Amino acid sequence: MKKIYLIIVLIFSLVPLYLSCLQDENKQSAYNVTVDLDYRAFQPGEVIKLSIKDISDIKVVQSRFLGKKYCFGKGRNASEALVFIGLDLGLKPGTYQMDISVLYDDGKIQHLKKKISVVEKEFPVKRLWVEEKFVTPPPKVHERIRWESELLRAVYDIFTPQWLGDGKFIIPSEGKTVPNFGERRIFNNKPRSSHSGVDITSPFGSPVRASNSGKIVLANDLYFAGKTVIIDHGLGVFTLYCHFSRILAKRGEFIKKGDLIGEIGATGRVTGPHLHWGVKILGSRVDPFSLLSLKFE
Repeated sequence: MKKIYLIIVLIFSLVPLYLSCLQDENKQSAYNVTVDLDYRAFQPGEVIKLSIKDISDIKVVQSRFLGKKYCFGKGRNASEALVFIGLDLGLKPGTYQMDISVLYDDGKIQHLKKKISVVEKEFPVKRLWVEEKFVTPPPKVHERIRWESELLRAVYDIFTPQWLGDGKFIIPSEGKTVPNFGERRIFNNKPRSSHSGVDITSPFGSPVRASNSGKIVLANDLYFAGKTVIIDHGLGVFTLYCHFSRILAKRGEFIKKGDLIGEIGATGRVTGPHLHWGVKILGSRVDPFSLLSLKFE
């Protein structure tokens, strides 16, 4: 009888210990967050989307890559966090480390490391002929060009901590798309900066639509880019639309994916009517087609 009593006491004394171990095991598994990477390639001009599907017990997530800090923000689904990292057009090939820090509600911190091996990409050279004033601007427009450069820097410094996009990106025009991102351009026999977007040729006056939802942060006539619209999609992602004949959007308004924002034109430094479609992610120049490849729930 005493043996049975002792066994029962022993069992009941071990139950709390077992439950405690079980709780510790569950708590430990809660700190093994999964970060999903979505990308087309690890090459200059590409984008990487990082996402965490369940952030119910997470307070803050940050990533550091190539000397920049990227803060995860909420997606369209409030339980999801995501961030976009651009591999700039001028990035040299090599293996780079990405550090991810996850701060939980209870104060615990989890650190993750990922190696990103960027491979080389060759960009062609193209010669173009335009009005000389767009290659060597006359002194009277120098102040305008300087002011517009400062304006663009201020626009791209905006950071909206919420993702404003709605699903996948779309091509903004139905014209013929020229995959000329990264071309090293020579205007009138004078080397100039690389082409940081893609061109879509279409008849004068053809409609141009927002490639995703967001906020209009610029709608101006610029010296080199002509009549231009820039959309902030949140989390440091911007799309750029240049050379309009008419701007049909206003700065400060929120627009939906597919909304009309302008018409094809030939303003600024051009050789004919077309749309220049570009993307910047926290200052990195990205091929718009890499955005089109991303998946969104």
